[in-house]
Amino acid sequence: MKECEIYSNLKLPCGSKIVLRVDGRNFSQLSHKLDFEKPYDKNFTKIMSLVGLDIFREFSPGFIYIFSDEINILMGEIPFAGRVEKIDSVFAGFISSSFTQHLFKEYKGIDELFSPISFDSRIIPLSSDLVVKYFQERQNEAWRNCLNGYAYWTLRKEHSPQKSVQILKDQKSDQLHELLFQKGININDVPLWHRRGLGIYREKIKIKGYNPLEEKSVVSSRSRAHVDWELPILDLDFFNEQKFL
Repeated sequence: MKECEIYSNLKLPCGSKIVLRVDGRNFSQLSHKLDFEKPYDKNFTKIMSLVGLDIFREFSPGFIYIFSDEINILMGEIPFAGRVEKIDSVFAGFISSSFTQHLFKEYKGIDELFSPISFDSRIIPLSSDLVVKYFQERQNEAWRNCLNGYAYWTLRKEHSPQKSVQILKDQKSDQLHELLFQKGININDVPLWHRRGLGIYREKIKIKGYNPLEEKSVVSSRSRAHVDWELPILDLDFFNEQKFL
């Protein structure tokens, strides 16, 4: 029946950069059941960062960008001989399992609160010049989520969900800024990871040691995965500096 596996031989185009975007399924229900802090919950984002570190250890990507329940993975070497079906299924399964493990460690005794957790995965082949544009668009989406989220949950303190949505309908960015400012919130002062998301990438660290042959202290360099909670704007300078391209 091998001939019936119609997508098993579908492979990624040669020479392209690959981004995987992985999204949580029905995470609004999870947020409600666990009573996450609104509009941002630090414990949830910490779990997502731990999932990102698991991905780094297992698959060694170049860069990971996370906001909300979305994980964007810029691959280095392409795994599984570029087989699309294999990459999508393995990453979705791995991330679902990783998230569940970390969630259970963070929230004890919650196994009866929700149905099994799942993520979906899609592959986005990009030319090198489109990689930066892609991540800029995702960071812009994180900013829009931040602005809209703060506006909505600020209104919810005084209005019903329906009324809050009605007030926000067709509001422009500067109007949302003004709405929040009138409520005592300067959106530019909220934590940077609320506005820009967080990144995971390798950083070099210096390790002190001792050379017994020369009988002197030595310093060597190592690289490790670093979770950046104060991510800069994702522009070409950042990608060149980190050598992602």
